[in-house]
Parts: sequence; C-alpha cells; structure tokens
Amino acid sequence: MSLPPTRTWVEAHLEASDIVAMMEQLGPVIDEIVDSYKEIGGINHIEGPRLPSRLHIVQIIEDLESIIFPGYHDEERSHPDSLRFVIEERLSRVARCLTDEIHKALCFQRGIDMERPCGHEVETHEIEGCHDRAERLTADFLAQVPSLRKRLRLDVDAAMKGDPAAQSREEVILAYPGVEAVLVHRLAHELFVRGVPLLPRMMSEWVHGRTGIDIHPGATIGASFFIDHATGVVIGETCVIGDRVKIYQGVTLGAMSVRKEEAHRKRHPTIGDDVTVYSGATILGGDTEIGTGSVIGGNVWLTRSVPPNSTVFYKAGDFVVTRTPEPSTV
Repeated sequence: MSLPPTRTWVEAHLEASDIVAMMEQLGPVIDEIVDSYKEIGGINHIEGPRLPSRLHIVQIIEDLESIIFPGYHDEERSHPDSLRFVIEERLSRVARCLTDEIHKALCFQRGIDMERPCGHEVETHEIEGCHDRAERLTADFLAQVPSLRKRLRLDVDAAMKGDPAAQSREEVILAYPGVEAVLVHRLAHELFVRGVPLLPRMMSEWVHGRTGIDIHPGATIGASFFIDHATGVVIGETCVIGDRVKIYQGVTLGAMSVRKEEAHRKRHPTIGDDVTVYSGATILGGDTEIGTGSVIGGNVWLTRSVPPNSTVFYKAGDFVVTRTPEPSTV
C-alpha cells in the first residue's frame, strides 16, 4: 500500500492562507453567534459550574466493562500474575475520574437547589462538602462491583438460555446489544439510587444511542434479565421488573400520562417473575401488574393488570389480500 505524498511547504502555506481568508469571511458570523448568547437564554452554560464530561463518562463505562468482563475488551491479554496490578490501575483511574464527574454533578445540582452555583465559590465549605460527598459516593459505588459481576453473570446466562442462536458466552458478551444495555443500566441504577444527578441519565442515553434500548436508570430490574433482538425497547423510570424476565424488540413498558405533576408517582408497570413479553407489546400504567409466569403476546396493548400464569394475545380481524391483474399480452 503506497503512502500519500508528503505536502510541500508551499502547499501547506497555501492551505493556511485559504483558512485565514475563510475566517475573515466568517468574522460577521462569529460576531452574530456571540451576540446570540446574550439574546437567547436557556441553552447557554457559560458562567455556571463545570458540567460532567461525556467523554469521561464513556471512559468510565469502558473501564468498568473491562473490569466486569476481564479479557473481553482488552487489546492485549493480561497475564494472571499481573491481573491484580491491571485491575488496581483501572479501578484507580475510575475512582479518580468518577469522583471528579460526581463532584461536578453535585455542584450543578446544588446550584439549582440553592439558586446559587457553588462552582462560583471555590473557597467555601459548599465545594468541600460536594467533593467529600463525591468521594463517599464513588467508594460506595465501586464497592458494588463484585455483586454487580454476579448479577451480570446471571444476565449472560439468561441470554445463553433464552436465545437458541447463542453459541457461547463470548458471543453474548461481545455481540449482544441487550447485554451491553443491561450492563450499563445496572451501573447507572447504582448511581441513581444513591442520588447522583446527571450521570445516570448520561450513561443510559449513551448506551441508548449505541443499542436502541432506552432504559431509564430509575427502573428496578431483577436477576437473569434478557432483552432479545433489543432495538426499540423502552423501560420507564418507575418500572419494576422481576427475576427471569425476557422481553423482545419493540416492547414499551411506559406511562399512561406524561403530566409533569405526576413525576413523583409510580407511572410504569410492574412485571412479575418468569414473564415473557413478545415484540411490539405495549404495557402502560403504574397500577398495571403482570402476574408471575405470564406471557404477553406480540403487539398487545395492555393498560390493566393480568393474574399469574396468564396468556394475553392480540386477536386480529380478517385481512384481505388483493392481487393486481397482470397486463394483457395481446
């Protein structure tokens, strides 16, 4: 494969000149953009406290994935003799980065709650309080990693058991979007229940973009959970899902109402143990409970509870097939 030719000094100079000329033309546009910051409020964050970094959140997720599933996301294999050193280095990096991101999120939230961004008061005890709390939250969160590994092993086993096409755990961990979405959800949920602002939603929306699976970090999900085919699944904030539940693509576990005043009520359904929900089903409402061992068929629209061991299916009406006559050859 031939390498691209090296640019000459003249070519580089001409390119730089072109950029200068373009920036001169863009001068009025730049002024207009800057002026718009004064005129258009609500979408600027110029003088407030630092916000959490998307880039750092992704790095935290990837480091935690490599700790939870060692050897699956590494370019080089780790020797067993050096494994403790590798994990220590990664966990230390996560601890530093996560503490900083939680600190920024707490400062942001305190600014909202107190109507005074504590990021402006670097020497006050408020900042110290945010940082101390961030350290405690980080330590508490990381202490959950061993138990999270046990739960995620059950999720991987559920995928192996629930999908006849699954050939190995390696395939499930490396290739199944449902497994990745559940992993990130379990991480985000641990932060959510500890009251960490912003970060849980940033994590869940990052994996939503990657997998097409939208799980609010507030949702409570039991053991051995499997999402098959994955795309288009929506699971709301107050949803409660039992153990050994399997759902398919396009399932919505949502709310009957999206009124803001109902934000602190249970708005999403409860799914019992050993339930299967097939593709395209929609189950709505905080009072809706799906009994243990039930099967919800594809494309069902359900807004009321069903007892244990129920089978719910959509009975379609007759459909008509018409055929366009072939054009005459005469």
